[in-house]
Amino acid sequence: MPALIGVHHVALTVTDVDRSAPWYERVLGFTTIGRVDEGEHAVRKVFLRGDGLALVLTLVQHPNAERAEFDESRPGLDHLTFEVAAESLEEWASRLSEFGVTFSPVTEELTAPGTQVIALRDPDGIQLVLWAQAKKD
Repeated sequence: MPALIGVHHVALTVTDVDRSAPWYERVLGFTTIGRVDEGEHAVRKVFLRGDGLALVLTLVQHPNAERAEFDESRPGLDHLTFEVAAESLEEWASRLSEFGVTFSPVTEELTAPGTQVIALRDPDGIQLVLWAQAKKD
């Protein structure tokens, strides 16, 4: 069987790329690397990259799409997890507070002993997780 060799990008459907892209830049430190914006009745996309990430995060705004609140219990995306350094979790918590983002306290990931997470949501309610492997003593 041929092998998968990596993940190129993840695309998230958002209600407004002009609201979401700046949030991902400001809060999570992404940089816009491209756009497809062909008018109000076309699909609009913003391509983002984060320092140290091999994948591209694509935010997609579909015209005339249902504007329902994100719900991880529906088929599709449950959450998107970004790995961070364990020693940076408290710094991330401070950053999220600074930008007024609601998030969980740093908690141990029950399904993966020795890891900790912070859960948060983007402007459309998409669940994002900052995941860290425990510090090695």
